[in-house]
Formats: sequence, structure tokens, C-alpha cells
Amino acid sequence: MSQFTERILSRKHNGPVQLPEDAAPRLTKIEGIQAVVFDVYGTLFSSGVGDISLATQQNRDAALRATLSENGIEILDTAKGRRFDDHLHAIIGKHQDARRASGIEFPEVDIRSVWVELIDELERSRTINPKITPDPELLAVDYESRVNPIQPMPALAQTLSALQSRGLVMSIISNAQFYTPFLFEAFLENDLSGLGFCSDSAVWSYAMLEGKPSTALYIKSAELLQQHHGLKPEEALYVGNDMRNDIWPAQKIGFKTALFAGDRLSLRRRVGDPHYTDAKADIELTSLDQILQVL
Repeated sequence: MSQFTERILSRKHNGPVQLPEDAAPRLTKIEGIQAVVFDVYGTLFSSGVGDISLATQQNRDAALRATLSENGIEILDTAKGRRFDDHLHAIIGKHQDARRASGIEFPEVDIRSVWVELIDELERSRTINPKITPDPELLAVDYESRVNPIQPMPALAQTLSALQSRGLVMSIISNAQFYTPFLFEAFLENDLSGLGFCSDSAVWSYAMLEGKPSTALYIKSAELLQQHHGLKPEEALYVGNDMRNDIWPAQKIGFKTALFAGDRLSLRRRVGDPHYTDAKADIELTSLDQILQVL
């Protein structure tokens, strides 16, 4: 077990996954599906904040300070009264602004470069004293596990196993960071390939430096499914929990869609949002294994 998976499991979310009050399955057979493409946070894994932690800017100074302290970084007296998480959010914002300036409407960051810059800034301001050379990847995973504990959705392992046994292509489009694949290793004790996912077709926002709801991620996914499996968008079912980030852009590209409404924390219907009123999922799931009934 790697240090990353150890950190994830040490602070996993243990509360029950609760259905939204308005949850009701809406299932109908969908013919011709050869691939199932998944969102990750809020769909395959229940997140303590309902999404990857970068999607919110709550006060997390205590968690950041604990991350630094427990990874060999001394916090000096000069840091008294300073909000370290404000620095983190400001650096994320700066990286996003740079991407916007280059024409990207929904910018994403690689959190590793953010942590490198954060540690450098705190050192130069003489508010921390690293006793060992900081590992930005370990710091990022440690912090994420503190502010956003994760657990697998009910029936996740069984659903993936059944889809794999049926010979369906499985892939991912996710707002994510480098550590997101470690969730599968931590909770399912296997990597993506071993679980039946086509890693060559997976699309991660941090790798593209562009995030949902940009259709660019879905266009890239469609291109990769065509390149590696000869599939058209209408032969893929995309499963996600957010009408704006998942269902709307997936439909624009031609995917069939399933809204996952099995987790009160993560379901995003976006009712009243005028930009996405034309989006309607082909089916609605309250449990992942319901996918098996419609294919």
C-alpha cells in the first residue's frame, strides 16, 4: 500500500450514503451501448463535500496547518494570525486566471504546482521552516484527505465487475487531480486497468488544465473512444451527478446520459439555471447497479 492510499484510507468518510428526498429511479432500456463512461466525485465515490475539494473555498486553515505540521514543516511564530488557506486559494486563483487569459473559460490547475508555489511563498515569508524537503504530492494528498474524506458508493465494486464481465468498455471523464486514481486502489484494491477501465481513454481535468462543464473534455473523450475502440459518442453512456457539469456537456457531444441521484451530498439538479434548461438525462439512477438493468 502506498503512502497515498494510506492517507486516503486513514481519513475515509464512514457516514451512510443518503438518498436525496426527491430521488426516484427512472429507468428505460438503452440500445446499442458499448461503453460506460463515469464521473468520479459524487458518482463513483461519495465525497465529504460533494465534489473534489478545489470546487469550494471554505475555511480550511486548521487542516492546512495540520498537514504542514505532520509532514515535517515547522510553523513559526511569525505565522500567527495568518490564514494559510487564503494563500492556497489565492495561488489556485492566480493559476486559473492565467488559463482564462489564454482563452480557457473553465480553467483547471495541477495541484502539485500549486503546492510547490505555496511552500516557496511561505518559506520566503519566513512563516514556515521545513525540517525535511517537502513532497508536494504527499502534502496534496494529505490535505485533500483531511478536507474531503471519501468512501465508495454502494454497489460500486459489484457494478464495475459486472460491466467488465459483459465486455463493455469503461472510461472516465472527471474534474480530478493526480491523486484521484488512488481512490480506486485505496477502496477497491486494484488499479484502473485491473478494474476494467481503459486508461488510454480516460480524461482528467488536471491533465488538460481545463475543467467541467467545458465540452472540451467530452470532445476529447469521444475522440479517444473512437481512436482506441472505434466507438461513436451515441454508443457510450455517460454517468454523472451534476446536470451542468455532467449531463449537459455530455449530451452536447452526443453521449447517452444517466444522472446519478443516489447521494444527497452530491446530486446537482441545477433547477432554475437558465443555461442548462435544455438538458435532460436519458435515465436517472439511485444506485449504480441499476446501470445493469438498462444495458
